[in-house]
Amino acid sequence: MIALLGDDRGHRSHQELNALRPMLDTETVWVPTDSAFDITEYAGVWLVPGSPYADDAAVLAALTVVRERGIPFLGSCGGMQYAVIEFTRSVLGESASHAESDGEADDNVVTALACSLYGEERLVTPVPGTRFADIVDAPFVGMHFCNYAPTAAAVRRLEGAGVVVGATADDAGAEVLEFPDHPFYVASMFQPHIGALEGRPVHPLVRAFTAAVAAH
Repeated sequence: MIALLGDDRGHRSHQELNALRPMLDTETVWVPTDSAFDITEYAGVWLVPGSPYADDAAVLAALTVVRERGIPFLGSCGGMQYAVIEFTRSVLGESASHAESDGEADDNVVTALACSLYGEERLVTPVPGTRFADIVDAPFVGMHFCNYAPTAAAVRRLEGAGVVVGATADDAGAEVLEFPDHPFYVASMFQPHIGALEGRPVHPLVRAFTAAVAAH
C-alpha cells in the first residue's frame, strides 16, 4: 500500500490525485500529517503537494525514515521542497528552513519564486543519462501549482553530495531531483498526477514509482 502523505484540503491538486487513485495498480491511502502514523507500515510513500503541512515536523521525520530505510518515495511540489530540507539537515548537517513556513532567513533552502508557477505549464526537459531520462525520454509540458522552490545554491550543495538533477526547465535549474543510495527517491516540481480528472494516462513517473513499490 502507498501512503499519500499529506492533508487532503480539496484543492485542485488533491482532486486530481483522488481521480488518479483508481487508475493505479496498487492501493493508496491518505495519511494526514497530523495523525498518529507509522510510515514503515507502507510499501511506498508519496509526499503530495499542499505545504505547509499540518505537521511539518512529522513530515520531515518521516522523510528521514523513508530515505534511510530504502522505502520507495515520490515527492511532488511541496514534497520536493521538504525532501531538500530534510536532506540538507540530516545528510549535509546544515541549518535549513522554508521561507513560507519559517519566514525569510539566511538559511532558507526554499524561497518564493520570482514568478509564481501556480496553475502554470512549462516545458520540462529530462537530463540525458539520468534515471528520469530513462523514465521519460523526451521533453514534455508539466503542470505546476507552486509559489516556492529550492534555491539554486541549495541544489548545488545537494549535487555535491550526490543528488542528481534529473530534469530542468528554461527558468529552473531543477525540475526533478534524484537522491542517491536509494532504490527510488525522486522528487519533482511539476505535478505528475494533473490530468487525471480529464482521464489522461498515468504519467510515466508515477508508473515508475508504483513499479518500484511493487519491487520493494
